Amino acid sequence: MTKKHQSNSIILGSVLVFLACGTMSAQDAEESMIIDTNTVKQWSAPYRNWHYYPDHVISGKPNIKGFEKVHKTDVPTVFQLPGDKKWYVTFIGFDGKGYQSFVAESDDLIHWTNMRLAMGYGPKGSFDYGGVVLGAFLYEDYDIKAPRILKKHKGKYFSLYGAYPRQGGYELRPGYEGVASSEDGATWQRAKQEPILSVHQTDCATWEKDCIYQPWLLEYEGKFYNFYNAANGSIEQMGLALSDDILEWRRYKQNPVIPNGPKGTYNEKFSSDGKVFWDKDHWVNFFFGVGRGGAHIMTAFSRDLYHWTVDPDPIYKRGGNPSGLDSQHAHKISLVWNPENETYYMFYNAVGNKGRGIGLITSKPIGQHKHNKPDAGDSK
Repeated sequence: MTKKHQSNSIILGSVLVFLACGTMSAQDAEESMIIDTNTVKQWSAPYRNWHYYPDHVISGKPNIKGFEKVHKTDVPTVFQLPGDKKWYVTFIGFDGKGYQSFVAESDDLIHWTNMRLAMGYGPKGSFDYGGVVLGAFLYEDYDIKAPRILKKHKGKYFSLYGAYPRQGGYELRPGYEGVASSEDGATWQRAKQEPILSVHQTDCATWEKDCIYQPWLLEYEGKFYNFYNAANGSIEQMGLALSDDILEWRRYKQNPVIPNGPKGTYNEKFSSDGKVFWDKDHWVNFFFGVGRGGAHIMTAFSRDLYHWTVDPDPIYKRGGNPSGLDSQHAHKISLVWNPENETYYMFYNAVGNKGRGIGLITSKPIGQHKHNKPDAGDSK
């Protein structure tokens, strides 16, 4: 066990001791995992007061050679490869039929080049015929400031991915999840021929009965966690599945782990697309909520990965960029720490007056954009 996770294990161990001694009920144990409001505000504070980049860093029409019909981009996920200083990002491109996943590279996290296909449409009749959405990579370290370096498992890199069986539209239901592998981190293929999560599985619950969406892969103490969003009608919530080998998954019985908020909140309709990291002595989950007129970037916190407390105030609201770049939605983030300038770079899907593309906000001003407001998009 690494030192940074010891406090988490001590808390869990104390709960188990109390239960064994009969001095704490199961309900009391659950309540002990609820994080008080002051702590939530303290933990979310470092992820506020963003500086916006004025334009998409990957436009909705990136003009990828051989894929010129792509006119919407979405779901950025940044990573690095062992021994390679370059940054890489996967993202999806929508061409009117469905999704394909692409990869690009950068030396500065702003200018992205050499865009090419990472994983394309599956064969007709398959669960991923309508496209694949890479971005739930197995990383070497999930610390909030750790490099996003891909980790090999059984000699290969791995990623979970969202998948759709039908072509002809955007997110045509029902969605599934698959698992992919790669030798080089750039070109990916199925690691399993069947979906790992499906609406047709016997343990699929009512809250997720209509569509399975995007996964997030986390490894902790020899176990694999998959945080995923799913829909019942027009409501999306976040659930959890567990695995010992990345290939076979079982759902957590107390799903959803992050349900929707009450009426009038920023996540009253969606709690989706979580990205989970270790932050000093607790876990932080960056997800997007839908409510109050659009999609917003939010946080939730946990000490055990199963019980989550949501900060009801977004860390970045849609419309934060005064140019209108994200006037409709700000969601689906990828967060990396750049040690060279000690700055967080948060890539996100910015939907607004320039269509659907990949936007960027940073914890400090970068380059020529030092005039950007320090509180852009923050909740007041």
